[in-house]
Amino acid sequence: MEEKKFVQLKKDELNIKEFIKGNLGKGKISTVGIEYTPVGEKIIISTNTPGYVIGRKGEKIIELTRILKRKFKLENPNIEIQEIIKPEFDAQTIADDIALMLEKLGSLKFKIIAYKMLDKIMRAGALGAEIRLSGKLPSERAKAWRFASGYLKKTGDTAKIVNRAKAIAKTMLGVIGVKVAILPPDAKIHDQIEVNNELRKQLKMPVTEEKPKKTRKKLLLGKKQNKSELNTEEER
Repeated sequence: MEEKKFVQLKKDELNIKEFIKGNLGKGKISTVGIEYTPVGEKIIISTNTPGYVIGRKGEKIIELTRILKRKFKLENPNIEIQEIIKPEFDAQTIADDIALMLEKLGSLKFKIIAYKMLDKIMRAGALGAEIRLSGKLPSERAKAWRFASGYLKKTGDTAKIVNRAKAIAKTMLGVIGVKVAILPPDAKIHDQIEVNNELRKQLKMPVTEEKPKKTRKKLLLGKKQNKSELNTEEER
């Protein structure tokens, strides 16, 4: 009986998350988390547009609270908004943006969209990123395209630090699947080795010291001095 209750609880949570994402719109919500407290249910909504989600004077939050009480029979749902400061590193936000652009511009421009979003992620400072598009792009047969840049872990425990997300774009030719994986710049990679002077000393390697770069004026002065020395020697 406890197993059935647990399964039913997870189904209800999934329905609540899908309802909130569908109600507020695609591309507005990244993740939805549900926590159970003695006071009531705490619903955490992560978004990069908190003003749109809250609404004018909190009208959208009030309306969403009423619907959750009535439709899903929650006792006391408390909605908390968590702002995403860097949306370029949030995989779900990027995946939803790609899906919306594919629906708006069409699947023929999928390469332009993918390369544009990949460049946006890498310019923001990400260590690595990967975008996968699968579907009728643009031929009648379904294909899978991969766009990647930088360093990205695929296996092992360190692969868990990669932010991954999925989205679906409904176009005229059919449904296109979008997968995004991003390795943020603040991610701690345990097997990454940084070669510095301390490590060189431990390995008994020669420590390379950076030589000061000569400016153009110093080089010209040096050439003039060499020429003047040659002229004095010839006169002698």
